[in-house]
Amino acid sequence: MARVALVTAEELPIPDTETEVVRAALAEVGVGTTVVPWTAPVDWAEYELVVCRSPWDYFDRVDEFCSWARATGKVTRLENPAEVVVWNAHKSYLVDLADAGVPVVPTRLIARGDATDRALAGYADDDVVVIKPAVSGGAIDAERLAAGSPQAAAHLARLAAAGDVLVQPFLPQVHEGEVSLLYFGGRLSHAVRKVPADGDYRVHELYGGKVEVHRPSPAELDAAEQVLAAAPAATAYARIDLVSGPGGPDDPLLMEAELIEPELFLRYDPDSVHRFARALTARLGEPLVDPPGDHGRRSRPSTG
Repeated sequence: MARVALVTAEELPIPDTETEVVRAALAEVGVGTTVVPWTAPVDWAEYELVVCRSPWDYFDRVDEFCSWARATGKVTRLENPAEVVVWNAHKSYLVDLADAGVPVVPTRLIARGDATDRALAGYADDDVVVIKPAVSGGAIDAERLAAGSPQAAAHLARLAAAGDVLVQPFLPQVHEGEVSLLYFGGRLSHAVRKVPADGDYRVHELYGGKVEVHRPSPAELDAAEQVLAAAPAATAYARIDLVSGPGGPDDPLLMEAELIEPELFLRYDPDSVHRFARALTARLGEPLVDPPGDHGRRSRPSTG
């Protein structure tokens, strides 16, 4: 029986409701699994496949996590591949994708320690922006503020003293919901729409958001597939989060490409876990290929 590690964290900030469902689906096709924290002192070469599932503390130790991914990817098959994990761990990938012509929410990247007095240049004082760390998850330390407010300047300065920062315009269309397209093995599995609670903009269920099944439009499919095509390597799983742009639903923009440890919303499509299991088992037996250097991408600022 194949040995597969499903990677988690030593301590989870919220319950992981999907891994046991994935384990059951893999067991049905004869694949044995072990749930292992990424920090555990194990020989990862003993596993034929190592799958990131819920290492939800990685952004607190991002350099260590990226080193773990690189080292693990050299001795066994890591999914997603180490080059994807490292690229996706820092939200400067949004700038990479925009440079490649992918429709992305306009994003400014401010490097750690840089002066921030011009970071909001071009915004009117009453324009609303979202300021958040470039390495984070779950909307931690993301703030929606008026660009000309003292609060915006203070929040930006505080974050930039500790790490790299993103500044994005707040898109009111997010109140209508954020669409997530789930891909397994490069093929669309299912999609959901995440709608924030009244008065909020964060779509996470933790903050009162709700989730509903969604049928993606051709424009949404095209945007998601552009993201996948521009990623450093093929992915076993991907969640592409989109929001309507100024042109409405036919003008989707990328909010996030979740390629490390996304919630997959498996409970919203009863067949999706089996598609995911098939995508993982397809990786078993594939030859291990050392990841190429920097894939021709520019250097990103220090993650701190």
